Amino acid sequence: MKRIVFVIFSLLFIGISVSYAQPKARKGQQKTTNAVGVTDRQRLTFPTSVAMPEDVVWRRDIYRSLDLSKDANAALYYPVEPNGKQMNLFTFIFRLVITGNLKIYQYRLDGNESFNEKDKVDTKEFLDNHNIYYEMKDGRYVIDNSDVPSSEVLSYYIKECSYYDQNTSTFSTKVLALCPVRHAMDEYGAGTTRYPLFWVKFSDLEPFLNRLTMMTSNYNNAATMSAADYFTLHQYKGDIYKTNNMLGKSLSQYCPTDSAMKKEQQRIEAELVAFEKNIYSSTVKKDSTDSIPMVKDKKALKAAKKAATRRSSSSVSKKTSAKKTKSPSSSSGRVSVRRERH
Repeated sequence: MKRIVFVIFSLLFIGISVSYAQPKARKGQQKTTNAVGVTDRQRLTFPTSVAMPEDVVWRRDIYRSLDLSKDANAALYYPVEPNGKQMNLFTFIFRLVITGNLKIYQYRLDGNESFNEKDKVDTKEFLDNHNIYYEMKDGRYVIDNSDVPSSEVLSYYIKECSYYDQNTSTFSTKVLALCPVRHAMDEYGAGTTRYPLFWVKFSDLEPFLNRLTMMTSNYNNAATMSAADYFTLHQYKGDIYKTNNMLGKSLSQYCPTDSAMKKEQQRIEAELVAFEKNIYSSTVKKDSTDSIPMVKDKKALKAAKKAATRRSSSSVSKKTSAKKTKSPSSSSGRVSVRRERH
């Protein structure tokens, strides 16, 4: 009897402990984070676009340079210093980097991006190399908005991929990486020098971009969109400066003049447009609506007309001969009737 009572109490105790443990387990699952510090709850609140499949049958990787002085890209530059909740793209990225929520990778000499662990850039090293003043408080970086060099970031390099997904029969273009470029005055003040700062994996940055709102019109200040939608909808405009090719050369390396580079950029853009159009349409000429093919040879057209006239004349002759065979009987019948009347 004692054993039975002991077993019953043991089962009740285990059930109660399990019931208390389940909410904690679910709560722990909600707080799990990924590599860039985004919780599962945040990913549900700010969903991102679908990743590009690895087994696509066609893709083209293109590097573009975004000039922030152009109207289409100005939303990435203003405001230079944060104004309430509004800030430009570089300030937003910079804050994510110093808080440890975003990984950055070095810009290599060949200009290609590499997201390996060995190419990861240390935050302190980055701040020291670019002479950005900071203070450490409780193990965190404290940097004033005026010390963030957002005003000098006047362009961006982006890597985008155009691809055809045979599984869904869709043609898409997706941004893969982003690199802010700092334009700093040289020592003598004669010009500016471009310093690509770092590469950012766009899939790591995209969940945060849903929280960055930017103004997209000079005439309607209520026209806004998230930075993620800005890149997903390709509202930016950039010139092509490099493509992935077997020689690994940029356009400036095989285009001797500016005019030749401009023609090469236009040629690549036309290739992308032509490929997208040819996926869904055929260039083969179809027959006319009445299913009568056009005869281009004049001699063949004349021969066809002659054959048609011959067929029509023969049919007419047959009809006339048939009438002649029937005429005697009809005439004799009429004569016999007239004779009977007389």
